[in-house]
Amino acid sequence: MTIPEDFKTRLKIAKKKIKKQIENDSENRGSFMGNAFKLGTELVAAVAVGTIIGFILDNWFDTKPWLIIIFFFLGTAAGILNVVRTANRMQKED
Repeated sequence: MTIPEDFKTRLKIAKKKIKKQIENDSENRGSFMGNAFKLGTELVAAVAVGTIIGFILDNWFDTKPWLIIIFFFLGTAAGILNVVRTANRMQKED
């Protein structure tokens, strides 16, 4: 093989590798956004569910602010725990 042909072959191989790497990077970006959205949703949902349960129980037992406050903090703690567990699981998968 001559030097120009060898160079052209190497150039084609390098371009293919770069193209594959760019495709993989774009797929990973979407995956990261999905994981971030999942973590945020888990936290917000846990806080909302805890607050709603507190509101319902407050209306039922007529203890207006106390159960909402207690279940808000319980929902927050549960949401943070879920986020930490999910983040650890995602980290182990990578």
